[in-house]
Amino acid sequence: MNLQEVQQFLELYQLEQNESEVWLENRLQQIKIAEEYIPTTEELTFGVRVAWRNSNKCIGRLFWQTLHVIDARDILKEEAIFTALLEHIRYATNDGKIRPTITVFASDRVRIWNHQLIRYAGYETQSGIVGDPHSVEFTRVCESLGWQGERTAFDVLPLVIQVDGREPQVFTIPDEYVLEVPIRHPEFQEVEKLGLKWYAVPIISSMRFQMAGVDFQAAPFNGWYMGTEIGARNLADYDRYNMLPAVAEIFQLDTTKQSSLWRDRALVELNIAVLHSFKEDGVSIVDHHTAAQQFKLFEEAEEKANRDLTGNWTWLIPPLSPATTHIFHKPFVNVYNTPNYFYQKPPY
Repeated sequence: MNLQEVQQFLELYQLEQNESEVWLENRLQQIKIAEEYIPTTEELTFGVRVAWRNSNKCIGRLFWQTLHVIDARDILKEEAIFTALLEHIRYATNDGKIRPTITVFASDRVRIWNHQLIRYAGYETQSGIVGDPHSVEFTRVCESLGWQGERTAFDVLPLVIQVDGREPQVFTIPDEYVLEVPIRHPEFQEVEKLGLKWYAVPIISSMRFQMAGVDFQAAPFNGWYMGTEIGARNLADYDRYNMLPAVAEIFQLDTTKQSSLWRDRALVELNIAVLHSFKEDGVSIVDHHTAAQQFKLFEEAEEKANRDLTGNWTWLIPPLSPATTHIFHKPFVNVYNTPNYFYQKPPY
């Protein structure tokens, strides 16, 4: 335990939660006597929300105070953890009206091997990769643990859960928990024939949450998608689903020369299709222009609260038409404050 880090966090908690000096003195005395800092549920809730506020790469921080927090630190059996993860998926999905949610498990005892709770598998075949190339290595891990997918382009991976260094256990997510959106275009029906789809909720499960010097290796969290995450990255990147050539063919774009800007035009149409599909199905999503406007409101709120704004410019600018947003035209200080979410090495 680093008492200085604990005190810094509790001073922030006291300030923003309007606690008294007496409360702070008593709380610090309790911790010194116990020689261990175990956050209360209230402190944990405050910590994960501030961690979102401090997330330099996130454009959606305006809504940090709405994060729904599930304290699952007392759940230490794999089956029960799986049940808690299903509840997270169900609650967050909310029939498409996505709710920002985080579930925090016991620090240093629970690991979730998945990058996201819902993610598509990737298979190497003689004719190339089927599915998501990003998932090829983890798919192999799942297969080595006994899981078998149907080897389609959109197989949902199982959850791999490990407790106290024991052998990891594999759990299949029931279909009814996974809301997916078939991708179609508002004007060109041929796009639907590509058979594309994407899952409704991005629940990151590979990052560690840190507050007051305490690391929580398993703390899956979600907001809702910004359309470009799917339309300009997941489905469009050359090393992901690489769908721009197929979209260009549907729209009869000239792919024989770079100057036709066929990639740009295909990218716009694919993003239009993603936004249209999610909205038509009643699934929460935000376009990058609206997200940028929301981030401006976050900037103004932070200034009003006399907090220094931090940000990672390379992540905050959207991957589609970034120069059309105000974010592109201003610098950000990329200093990481805690509480925060950090990358960690995969356990496999």
